[in-house]
Amino acid sequence: MNPFSFATTAQLICEPGASRRLAALCREREARSVLIVTDPGITRFGLLDGVLPGFQSEGMAVAVYDQVLADPPESVVLAAVEQARARRADLVVGFGGGSSMDVAKLVALLAHPDGTQLLHDVYGVGNARGRRLPLIQVPTTAGTGSEVTPIAIVTTGETTKMGVVSPLLLPDLALLDADLTLGLPAPVTAATGIDAMVHAIEAYTSALKKNPMSDLLAREALRLLAGNLEEAVHNGGNREARQAMLLGACLAGQAFANAPVAAVHALAYPLGGHFHIPHGLSNALVLPHVLRFNVGVATTHYGELAPIVLGERLRRGDPASYAEQLIEEFEQLSARVGLPTRLRDAGVPEHMLPKLASEAMLQQRLLVNNPREVTEADALAIYRAAY
Repeated sequence: MNPFSFATTAQLICEPGASRRLAALCREREARSVLIVTDPGITRFGLLDGVLPGFQSEGMAVAVYDQVLADPPESVVLAAVEQARARRADLVVGFGGGSSMDVAKLVALLAHPDGTQLLHDVYGVGNARGRRLPLIQVPTTAGTGSEVTPIAIVTTGETTKMGVVSPLLLPDLALLDADLTLGLPAPVTAATGIDAMVHAIEAYTSALKKNPMSDLLAREALRLLAGNLEEAVHNGGNREARQAMLLGACLAGQAFANAPVAAVHALAYPLGGHFHIPHGLSNALVLPHVLRFNVGVATTHYGELAPIVLGERLRRGDPASYAEQLIEEFEQLSARVGLPTRLRDAGVPEHMLPKLASEAMLQQRLLVNNPREVTEADALAIYRAAY
C-alpha cells in the first residue's frame, strides 16, 4: 500500500427533511448573521420557503444572495463576498448545485474579517491562506459532490476557468435532504447523476492518488448511483431513490476529492466553456469514449467496477469482457435517461473539435491523473468519436 492522506467535510447529515433544521444547525455554531448563497431558480421554486422562517425563530439575521449563475464568473463571487461583508455574516450557507456551493466556499474564505487575500491570489493548488468563516453546504442536486470537496471552480474569461484547491474550502457540515431534490427535472437528474458516476469511476482509476479509502467510497457510490439513477429520473417523486442518489454523489465527491478526476473532466471543461453545456452532460457526452481510450491500461479496474454497475445484467466472462460490458453500459445509459448522446446533438460544430482538443490539453492538473497519457491528437480522436 502506498502512503496516502484523506480529508473530508467534518460532519454529514443524511436525512429527508433535515434542511428544515438549518437555522438550528447555524445556531449550534453560534452564528448571529448568516448569508445563504444560491441561484435564482432556488428562490423562484420556493426551496428556501421552509428554511428561512427558522432563522427568525432562532433570533438570527439571515440574508440571501441568489444571483449565482452556472459556471459562475468572478463578478458573481465578488458580489457575494461584498454582500457577506455588508451583512457582517459570520456563517455562510451554500444552498443549491455545484455553482452555488463553489461560490459559498470562496465567500467563506474571502469574507473573513481577518482575511487579506483577493480572489486572484487564491487560484491554484494550496494558495489559499488564513481562516474562513464557518461553512454549511446543502446540495439540491445529486451530482457535483461539492459539499465534500476542497475545490471551487470560477469562470475567469470568455471560455476559461480556474480552480481554487485548498483544505480550507472543506465545509464544516454537509446536509443531504432528498426533499430538496424531489422537483428536479428529469434531464438535470440524469446529467448530474452521471456526473457523480464519473467522479467515482475516475477516482477509482486515478493514477497518482488512488487509495483504499477512495476506492471504498467510489465502489459504494457507484452501487448507490447505478442502482437508483433510472428510478430517480423516471419516478422523480421516489424519496428513497433521491436520498440514495444524494448519498452516492456525496461519497463520489469524497472519493475524487482525495483521488482526483482525470481525462473525462479535462475534455468536458472546454465544452462547458464554449457552448455552456451543463457540466454533467459534458461529462456524459465524452465518458464512454474516454473509457474506451483507457481500457487497454485500465482493464482490471473497469472489470472490478462492472459487477457493481451492471449487477445481475453482467454476463459471465474474464476481466476484459467485464470492462467491455462496462463501456457498453455507459454507451447506452445516456439514451435510457433521455440525454443527448453525441456532441452534434448538443450543438457542438465539427470545426470546433481541434480547438476543443487544444484547450483540453491546458487541463494538465486533471490529465496527470488519467491512467493513460493523453496527447492532443488523442483528445481530438476522442472528440471525433464522440461527435
